[in-house]
Amino acid sequence: MANTHSLASLIGVLSLLAPTLVVAEDLFEQGQALPEILSATRLKQSPAAVPGSVSVIDRALIDASGARDIPELMRLVPGMMVGYVKGNEMTVNYHGGQVGTARRMQVLIDGRSVYRPGLATVDWTDLPLAMEDIERIEVFRGPNTVSYGANALTGVISITTRNPANSHGTRLKYIHGQRGIDDWYGSQGFSSGNGDFRLSLSGQQDSGFDHTDEDERYRDSRRSTRMQLSATHALDASQVLDWQLSAKEGSNQKNFYSDEEALVKGIVPKGDSNKDINARDFSGSVRWSLDTSSTHNLQLQAYAQRWERTQEWRTCDLELSFTPEVAALQKLNPDLLDTVARLLRDGKQIPASAGPLAFTIGNNFYKNGGALQAPVCGDINNNINETRYDFELQDTLSLSDDLRLLSGLSYRKDSSDSQSYFQGSLNNEIWRLFGHLEWHLSEHFVLQGGAMHEDDTLSGSSLTSRIALNYLITPRHGLRFVYSEAVRSPDMQENNVDWTYRLENLSQPVNGRNSAYYYATAQGPGDLQQEIMRSREIGYNGQFDFGLQIDIKLFNDEIHQMIAEPLKIKEFSQNNDNYMWLRGAETEIDWTFTTSDRLRLTYAYVDYETSEKSYRRLTARYSGSAGWLHEWGGGWSSSLFYYGADLLNERRFERADLRIAKRFNLGKSDLELALMMQQRLDDEALTWRENLYDERRLVYVSAQLEF
Repeated sequence: MANTHSLASLIGVLSLLAPTLVVAEDLFEQGQALPEILSATRLKQSPAAVPGSVSVIDRALIDASGARDIPELMRLVPGMMVGYVKGNEMTVNYHGGQVGTARRMQVLIDGRSVYRPGLATVDWTDLPLAMEDIERIEVFRGPNTVSYGANALTGVISITTRNPANSHGTRLKYIHGQRGIDDWYGSQGFSSGNGDFRLSLSGQQDSGFDHTDEDERYRDSRRSTRMQLSATHALDASQVLDWQLSAKEGSNQKNFYSDEEALVKGIVPKGDSNKDINARDFSGSVRWSLDTSSTHNLQLQAYAQRWERTQEWRTCDLELSFTPEVAALQKLNPDLLDTVARLLRDGKQIPASAGPLAFTIGNNFYKNGGALQAPVCGDINNNINETRYDFELQDTLSLSDDLRLLSGLSYRKDSSDSQSYFQGSLNNEIWRLFGHLEWHLSEHFVLQGGAMHEDDTLSGSSLTSRIALNYLITPRHGLRFVYSEAVRSPDMQENNVDWTYRLENLSQPVNGRNSAYYYATAQGPGDLQQEIMRSREIGYNGQFDFGLQIDIKLFNDEIHQMIAEPLKIKEFSQNNDNYMWLRGAETEIDWTFTTSDRLRLTYAYVDYETSEKSYRRLTARYSGSAGWLHEWGGGWSSSLFYYGADLLNERRFERADLRIAKRFNLGKSDLELALMMQQRLDDEALTWRENLYDERRLVYVSAQLEF
């Protein structure tokens, strides 16, 4: 842990240099406003006073990156692991863990959680949000249950969209390039009465990966159309009302293997090759803010969301698959059932030594002229509808110049409706009571404490807390010492699933019926405990007058009672028997060293130990990024980025991105043309071995007109 010791020494040196820094602040920073972090504790705070590490991705950085998706922006955040399950399914995890899902991180859009309640993941491809509408992203790197509830175990990504008052006029954009990239965007902002409005329409499309490791064509393209209407009303000098409506419609291709569900593969005919997912998302939110005085603010927010996922296809299997003996053996010993299937596929008899169930299955397979070998086809689905209603009251009170108190109460109702996953509907209600106290003990010391009490119908009650001491060397330079406790509630799929597939409209009756249940089933245990995280952090944040911002973090995190088994219907065995321990160091440097140049560097070192073997390969020990933004004059600009990780799912990742743009002034209009090139510097598949492109280079162009 040489890196940890060296960074600890650096923090010690910075504390010894406090008098020098104070002099520097007096000379150079008089009268300058401090930058603000908006979402870490729900209070507006200077970066040096935040009880944790926060990365800010502003609009200039979003534009310079050329990124088409939010997960690609997360490569700019130290410690973030960006993975691809397939071309239309991306994942983001802080410090690794499950690469296929993001179950331990909260994601907010203007304060609205987009973390799905039933299957507990974030559909990055299906968010009803265009990149062009994002104003800023704040990433709290660490547990933040005390501010945002039980799914903010490892971090919070808080996305803020553009204020309609600052979005007047028309903006049109088009992106086209290799791999089927074909994106478009249009927005119109205007004012009327006491309100400002912005209407945005956008679409996104690409073809995903080119082929698998077996040189088969990969079906993982995506297509989406999105709408967002945002408004803000200044009701009077003390009241503001904001509201928003958004919707998304699209489809994501699903790679299909004709016999992937078959008990005895290779014998059944091909099923339906269209296993694609059709997705529709809807949301509406309203927020009312009232300043009762210069020291007191009340805020009431309510929102409703609905996720609709339709995935229907026709599949085939042997009539043997619908017998009670096969279902019983699947529950008792899935590995033995796989062995039985292999022997039957090879035309061999099942020995009596395999046990009575296995022996009976073998006899049934061959008796009566092999009647149970007849293929049966039927309609099957993974359809699921999820809804969320959330109401929250927040009170912010300045008790004195040195003491601020934030408190709040919220109620949430989550519902999931799926015959395949839950055999109907499943509901959950969550009550939350939260608070945060910020106390400036003196000019240099800030003591902060926070707590969240949460009552969850499906998971029970929990109380989490955080305490932090910030030593402000100056208002712009601070050391922080943070201890946090956080929890993650088991989600509906982990704890309460009743996973059964029913085939309808059978090609031939089974037991005299036109429908039948498939042999593979899974039931959630129903008594899983919450995951518990204890986190310790020492850090430094500095905002220098010559444009330099530095954040350094040392961390030691422990996750106990971890739920880590794969969520597969044939291998479903969820429990609280796992753990994960992480420690390491991170740094982030953002330096605007001339009026035309900006340099950004990040680095993370993660040392880890875990009981879940798959997690060991899904955490990169070394990762980082480097970026240089430059304005050349005459409307020309460029940005160059490097992203790297040593091993993510045992695969190295290195990529260089170059963006060159030219801006033209056309009277009352502005036109920007840009060229974006991504060059992979490694020869690995992306996250999984089947995720392959024909070429390591990707090129696309964009044109944006504003008037």
